[in-house]
Amino acid sequence: MGLLDEKVVLVVGGTTGVGAGVARAAAREGAVVVVSGRRVEPGEALVGELQAAGAEAAYVQGDVGDPASARAMVQQVIERFGRTDCLVNSAGLTSRGTLLDTTPELFDQHVAVNLRGPFFTMQAAVADMVRRGAPGTIVNVISSSELGGQPYLAPYVAAKAGLAGLTRNVAHAHRWDRIRINGLDIGWTQTEGEDATQRQFHGAGDDWVERANNSLPMGKLGQVDEIADFVVFLLSARSGVVTGSVIDWDQNVAGCHD
Repeated sequence: MGLLDEKVVLVVGGTTGVGAGVARAAAREGAVVVVSGRRVEPGEALVGELQAAGAEAAYVQGDVGDPASARAMVQQVIERFGRTDCLVNSAGLTSRGTLLDTTPELFDQHVAVNLRGPFFTMQAAVADMVRRGAPGTIVNVISSSELGGQPYLAPYVAAKAGLAGLTRNVAHAHRWDRIRINGLDIGWTQTEGEDATQRQFHGAGDDWVERANNSLPMGKLGQVDEIADFVVFLLSARSGVVTGSVIDWDQNVAGCHD
C-alpha cells in the first residue's frame, strides 16, 4: 500500500525541479499524477517516464500566472479523472528585484505566479472538494525567504509572504470540511532552475554547487527528492490532522544568528 494509493494528485509547476520531484514521489506512492506547466516538451517527457514506471499520469498545459488558466488546469483534472484529491502548488518565479529597481511590471509578474496563481488553483480544487463533501489535501511550496529574504528578492518575498498567510487563512476556513492545507518554506535547493538563476544573476561558474555545499551547515544544498518525500507525507493521511502549518524546511534556523 502506497501513501497516496488511488489519489488524484495535481502538481502545478510539475514539469521540472521540485514539482517534477513531487510528481515522481507521488507516483511511487500509488497516486494518479497530473503535472501542469507551460512547457509541453518537459511535461510530456515526465509523463512518459511516469507511465513507463507503471503509474497513471497525464500532462495539462497551463499558465498559473493567468487566473483563468489556473482554474482551468484543475477543471481539466476533474473532467478527466472525476475529482482532485490533492493539489501541490510548486510553480515559482525567482527573477531578481530590489525595492528600488523593481518595476510595476516585475512586481505584478511575481504576484501573478507566486500568489495569485495558487489562490485560484486552491479556489478551484477546494470548490470541488466541498461540492463532493470529500476531504482533501493541499501543499504550497513557499520559500524561507518569505520570512524576510535577501534585498534582491523584494517582489518575490512580498508574494511568497502573501502565500504563507493565505495558506493559514484557507486552512482555517476549511478545516471543518476536512481539507488540510500546509506549506513548506524551503531553503536553498539544487534544481535546474537554481542552476540557471545562479549563472544568469550571480555570475556563477561550473563549480557553484560545490562552493555552495561547502558553505552550508549540512554540507549540501537542499535536495529535490528529500523535499518531494516530505510533500507526499503532508499530502497523505500519515500526517494526521496537521493543517495550517508553514514548515521551515531549511538548515538555517529562522531568527537565529551567529
